[in-house]
Amino acid sequence: MKVVILAGGLGTRLSEETDLKPKPMVEIGGMPMLWHIMKIYSSFGFNDFVICCGYKGYLIKEYFANYYMHQADITVDLENNNLEIHSSHAEPWRVTLVDTGVNTMTGGRIKRIQKYIGDETFMLTYGDGLGNIDIKKLVEFHKKNNKKATITAVQPIGRFGSIVFDDAGKISTFKEKPKDADWVNGGFFVLEPDVFNFIENYDQSIWERTPLEKLVKDDELMAFRHQGFWHPMDTLRDKIELEQMWNSDNCKWKLWKE
Repeated sequence: MKVVILAGGLGTRLSEETDLKPKPMVEIGGMPMLWHIMKIYSSFGFNDFVICCGYKGYLIKEYFANYYMHQADITVDLENNNLEIHSSHAEPWRVTLVDTGVNTMTGGRIKRIQKYIGDETFMLTYGDGLGNIDIKKLVEFHKKNNKKATITAVQPIGRFGSIVFDDAGKISTFKEKPKDADWVNGGFFVLEPDVFNFIENYDQSIWERTPLEKLVKDDELMAFRHQGFWHPMDTLRDKIELEQMWNSDNCKWKLWKE
């Protein structure tokens, strides 16, 4: 089953980093966000990826074109123009990199990669969210319900802690960043190829609006509830928090072994 990753947006809320690179190439622990997402899927045996490139997409293409070199010990003989590779580690990934346009909306990007999917069930996620999603259970849930689309619903951690106090103002306790009560779109979709028929207006189609609304109207969208860890990378603050998690013993999205 192929995994489609939306990696073409501008990432304007993270402009400190995205002025120079696409958002999915912002590094956490020295590796691009995109790499972390792919490692999550790969840990469940899904290694065939389709990357929807857009803004500064050439940097994503160059990264994967030279991935072998990035992971290798090498000796460069400048006088004789020779390159000796001593050792290298490469992932078991097949990566298709598709230019889906700089200004294309999310639905349009999905529509543009239709020919690489064919008539197979596929997965879809965003290039800026991490979680300890059980991908195997997600796929099983999708197959069991026999619908055209499944979305992973998550409850993000609140930005601020809360205070509990009585009518007189006497504080009884503090609560440190509780989870929001509402469920939100956490990405990590499983989709049938029929969903391409729900995307109209091509490049201007926003996946999260008309296509998903039509799927709901037709009773073809199910929610897989994920109550574990999920964290987006929308701002510099998010990046710093994810970096701190990666450098600690509490990196919950690291489902793979070294």
